[in-house]
Amino acid sequence: MRERGPRSREAKAPGGGLLGADRDPGGVGERPRAPWHPVPVAELLILIGLIAVVVGAARGEAGIAIVFSGIAAVLIGTLEFSVREHLSGYRAHSSLIAAVPTAILHGVVAFGLSTLGAPSASLILVPLALDVPVFALLFKLLRGRFDDARRKRVLSLR
Repeated sequence: MRERGPRSREAKAPGGGLLGADRDPGGVGERPRAPWHPVPVAELLILIGLIAVVVGAARGEAGIAIVFSGIAAVLIGTLEFSVREHLSGYRAHSSLIAAVPTAILHGVVAFGLSTLGAPSASLILVPLALDVPVFALLFKLLRGRFDDARRKRVLSLR
């Protein structure tokens, strides 16, 4: 019986990356660079935010402001590279980007209803009734924008 050698990992994927374990799923071409490249601002924000969440949580109730600041830093860092990758057509982040304004709207509506003295059931149902169409609209718009950018990216690689 003939012995087979390992499969070649040098085969190119349609997006230009290597096929195999080191393949970047969903990405086409080279990852878009940040305007402040080579300083990893988004990654540093995420790291600092995670450290702040841990420190704030360790302080208990006295660290609530630190926890929220850390969450905000992680959110900003994550959104920065997600929006950059999405708008350049590198990788789709439609759900994540649509979820953030939807969650903010949900919180604002729930807070507004709470200050008006609305019953508990309406604090859940009314924001949810708004969340679904807002998320669906944002997702559709963002997905269309990504598809356009992806087409341009793929055509530029040919």
